[in-house]
Amino acid sequence: MNYKINELFETIQGEGSFTGQPSIFIRLQGCPVGCSWCDTKHTWDIELDDQVSPDIMLAKKAETSQWANFSAEDILALVKEKHFKAKHIVITGGEPCMVDLTPLCETFEDLGYSTQIETSGTFEIITTEKCWVTVSPKIKMRGGYDILASAMSRANEIKHPVATEQNVDDLKELLAMHQVENTPVYLQPISQKKRATELAIATCIANNWRLSVQVHKYIGIE
Repeated sequence: MNYKINELFETIQGEGSFTGQPSIFIRLQGCPVGCSWCDTKHTWDIELDDQVSPDIMLAKKAETSQWANFSAEDILALVKEKHFKAKHIVITGGEPCMVDLTPLCETFEDLGYSTQIETSGTFEIITTEKCWVTVSPKIKMRGGYDILASAMSRANEIKHPVATEQNVDDLKELLAMHQVENTPVYLQPISQKKRATELAIATCIANNWRLSVQVHKYIGIE
């Protein structure tokens, strides 16, 4: 099975439960959800004209919509070739759950890596039992996709972007609908704006939720 890869790099996880964890990010191409504040819009469309060789994709110096096909074995070989030290794999996008992620996660888990998926919750999550699933529910987005009950029940953590009280109300409604009680909930201020951050802090305190502040953006790393 081949995966359409837009980026592959080693950095520090800046969000959610694994904040501060050295991680290898695998960014997949393709997402129809249509979040207005998305900071990776270059991963939305899958155009055949944007398909390039693995070498060209890896040599990119800026964000582009170019992608390359990699098998799970190709990705593992590349990680070894680059001598990456991190033992945590983050599969993101785009929307990674548009494809079966089981072979990719198994390839790394069999060698002692931990794996994590970051998904909008709008597609069935097909992965291993060990994989940590971060659901960042994208509610009422332009693409018109519903948040799946199966995604909410599979979530190991819920990470929700907030800018307004309506975003908070939408999340509370979603949690009540799916009877989510014991899953850790993180609020993430959109674009690190002051008002959004203040709202997130107050809401976290009021509901015993957690704050996710996108540490990588504050310290200026990828």
